[in-house]
Amino acid sequence: MSSSGNDMTDKLEVFDCPDGVAVIGASRDPEKLGHGILSNILTSGYQGNVYPVNPKTEEVLGLPSYPSVKDIPDALDLAVIVIPERFVPDALRECGEKGLKAVIVITAGFGETGVEGVHREQEITAIAREYGLRVIGPNCLGVIDTFCPINASFAASMPDQGNIAFMSQSGALCTAVLDLAVAEGIGFSRFVSLGNKADVDEAALLLKWKDDEHTAVVLAYIEGLPDGREFINVARQVSARKPVVALKSGTTEAGSKAVSSHTGSLAGSEHAYEAAFQKAGVIRAESLRDIFDWGLAFAYQPLLEEPYIAIVTNAGGPGILATDGLERAGLHLAQLEATTVQTLREGLPGAANVYNPIDVLGDAGADRYALALKAALEDPKVKGVIVILTPQVMTEITETATLVSDLAGQYEKPIIGCFMGEAKIRAGAEILNRNRVPNFPSPDRAVSALQAMWDYRQFLSQPQAEPDEFDANREEVQRILNEVRADGRLTLGEAEARGVIAAYGIPLPESRLARTSEEAIEIAENIGFPVALKIASPDILHKSDIGGIRLDLKNANDVRDAFDLIMYRSLKHMPDAEIWGTLVQEMVDPGKEVIVGMSHDPQFGPLILFGLGGIYVEVLKDVAFRLTPITEREAAAMINEIRAAPLLRGVRGEKRSDVKAITEIIQRVSQLVMEFPEIVELDINPLVVHNEGAIALDARLSIDQRDS
Repeated sequence: MSSSGNDMTDKLEVFDCPDGVAVIGASRDPEKLGHGILSNILTSGYQGNVYPVNPKTEEVLGLPSYPSVKDIPDALDLAVIVIPERFVPDALRECGEKGLKAVIVITAGFGETGVEGVHREQEITAIAREYGLRVIGPNCLGVIDTFCPINASFAASMPDQGNIAFMSQSGALCTAVLDLAVAEGIGFSRFVSLGNKADVDEAALLLKWKDDEHTAVVLAYIEGLPDGREFINVARQVSARKPVVALKSGTTEAGSKAVSSHTGSLAGSEHAYEAAFQKAGVIRAESLRDIFDWGLAFAYQPLLEEPYIAIVTNAGGPGILATDGLERAGLHLAQLEATTVQTLREGLPGAANVYNPIDVLGDAGADRYALALKAALEDPKVKGVIVILTPQVMTEITETATLVSDLAGQYEKPIIGCFMGEAKIRAGAEILNRNRVPNFPSPDRAVSALQAMWDYRQFLSQPQAEPDEFDANREEVQRILNEVRADGRLTLGEAEARGVIAAYGIPLPESRLARTSEEAIEIAENIGFPVALKIASPDILHKSDIGGIRLDLKNANDVRDAFDLIMYRSLKHMPDAEIWGTLVQEMVDPGKEVIVGMSHDPQFGPLILFGLGGIYVEVLKDVAFRLTPITEREAAAMINEIRAAPLLRGVRGEKRSDVKAITEIIQRVSQLVMEFPEIVELDINPLVVHNEGAIALDARLSIDQRDS
């Protein structure tokens, strides 16, 4: 079911604070989920009416029980279903007939169990669509809202109220997260276990939480996104208003893919999700620890405006660790103003370091921390502060935590606590958390939180540009693709692939097809020596692997010998291949060799690759990925991301390569594959880049099986 449409979107609000809740499958047995869920709703502080539904009993937990939701005399909004899977469709239909707006299906035994389960899930989805019901689940933990409040789940505890919204496809992970949150005093606004996502999915919840006044940051645990493009579109809208932090599991490549291109071999779900999150402005967490560290930083502190950080510490070693971490994270130690240094010099002991990191020494009390922290916060060059404290004999832990909390409320700069240790600093850490100052037990985690803030700030500062549109001969491309299909093929020969990319304005060397050695000589003489010869066959994609390329042929004899040798090698190595002859191609001056390619990701669509090219691309794997459509800024960012980027900018007196030409070609390829979605793989490799301009020496292209 789509999340579009005001009526259907409005119904999602019912999950936050419904006007009446039925628990279908409520039980008097404390060992049953139906008992636990009903008990959680009643003890969570929910003020609405609650209706147990169980035809085998007249009362559950002191409330009258009804045989069916249709027997409830009052109107109500929401039902929580926790009965055996075979009864769920009928219960869902009764909810629709009763006029409910939404349902949470706790019950498992659907799409996660195999073919029969998939059919059952399709059945309940169809019923929900028929009655306009919104459904969370099946196979989920439930929903918690701390502002209503209501705990419509079988979680063991209710979290504190906060401004973090959390969603997860895994119910088991939800229980662990809730236990962690209760232990560390992390508060939530909304907490949703999505389960199988038969209806409500990540995109629907993101859209709902976009304008939620109680939510400052959204955290998501994601296992899969079947409608990847919808997620990107919605997440980008939400990220423009509040940070979205996601932890994606299952990104290692499982199984094999039938791919022929370099791009197809290098691409995979990991690269696709990374590119998707990048385009959507979603901040990618690598661990459960990261997602909550960063969530707390966003929820508690103002956003980092610039990457210049001050460190205040009572221990040299942790200060050095934080400094190293900042450099690795692309952040910087702020250079303190002279007046700040003078203030520190006058107020701190002579042995203290008055430059950044500011070392207040191991015997520092709260007053010394107060002077150093205030001086750093008032320095206009300092945009954020890490306060490191190690518990030493003279350390005033709770007093220091209190002053850090007081100062944090006076400045619009993020302050990150790093009170290191466990038992001795626990009281101080609790003070910081209570006053919305995130505290992390190690410098690397403190730095990581600031890095996430800086990544998000950079996303917000990016102009929301539209991709450029280039002139193209679309009719020629369609003609070529139609002819290939009519020939019963899905792979284009090089001459055909050249025709496609030439139609989109990508420069190519002069090249013609020769069917005989004499024809090759004649073409070479017309083009002008030296020339290159390449086998022309739709079945031979990696020409160099079979010796199907000969370069720098300077005369007719060279061309004749090369033609005969290429034909011999091709027939020897691939006797069943369809051979058209050879391409005779003008030699191109040497330059930097790069690759521009595309593979079609099943979740997100065309995924564009750029990297160092030539025959070693799959070995070196020095590549960057983006999802289409690609803007000029995104294309430039791809070029700068690869390790070999300095080579393109020129080293040791070499001329700078024409990066602007590469940028334009990446955009032209993006436009081509967007306008012709039947293209599933494409490689331009090598693309030779000179000081002025770039030229495609080789191209390969595959299409899908759709009708022409």
